[in-house]
Amino acid sequence: MTGMDIKPDAQGKVRDLYDLGDRLLLVASDRISAFDYILEDEIPHKGAVLTQLSCFWFELLDGVVENHLISADVADLPEQFQPYADYLRGRFMLVKKADMFPAECIVRGYLAGSGLKEYQKQGTVCGIQLPEGLVNSSKLPEPIFTPSTKAEIGDHDENISYERLVEIIGEDDASQLRDLALKVYTTARDHAEKQGIIIADTKFEFGRLNGQIILADEVLTPDSSRFWPGDEYAEGKDQPSFDKQFVRDWLSANWDRQGNPPRLPQDIIEKTSEKYIQAYEKITGRPFVPFA
Repeated sequence: MTGMDIKPDAQGKVRDLYDLGDRLLLVASDRISAFDYILEDEIPHKGAVLTQLSCFWFELLDGVVENHLISADVADLPEQFQPYADYLRGRFMLVKKADMFPAECIVRGYLAGSGLKEYQKQGTVCGIQLPEGLVNSSKLPEPIFTPSTKAEIGDHDENISYERLVEIIGEDDASQLRDLALKVYTTARDHAEKQGIIIADTKFEFGRLNGQIILADEVLTPDSSRFWPGDEYAEGKDQPSFDKQFVRDWLSANWDRQGNPPRLPQDIIEKTSEKYIQAYEKITGRPFVPFA
């Protein structure tokens, strides 16, 4: 699904990017990726959920960190995109162009995913020593900053140590990214907990604009975060979730990672769409309107 005849200047797994000079137009499609593949099937309303949830967080985090958002109002679309306003409504962001850092800034508050696998082998997560006795989904004593490389489509992001991040971007920038990422995570975590959602982990992207580090790309969405229902949380097992993990779990049970991934059954597509919408509604306290 493109919805427009204008070819993007760049394309990610989910987003189409249009270069407007000193600004960018980011358009979130309904594509979904898993295990570094873009799946054939799209998830209805997914792009609108990612965009509108990001806009909610940018507003809530005002005063915590500057961000790249200019507008998500179709009235502010450049003239050449106005004919596509019906497609773009609710799924685009007009943003400032920043010089992006070459790293994903991951914050983990709970033990899950690749962090759990490493801990079970070595007692560490990204080289950070953790207490003994933690289990699947344990809450960590304190949130930890675990950066990764930013891979091209088809390649794997690679977890790196904080020390390696310092080697790549320098001590001053690395420490600022770490402190900002932890501050954003804890602010969002505290809000989500009041809404009955646990943010187990998430990843941020930052850039520099006019000498200032700003939050960019999407933020705290079901694509970039693990969202768990607080009232069902129990450590020692995998948690139900309102995020992309649902699709990963289905693929893991129905695909041996050989060749291309299978098509998603219709019920999995519909359930995934429901989970994304639930994440939006629970976190924001607002009903989801696809074309807000």
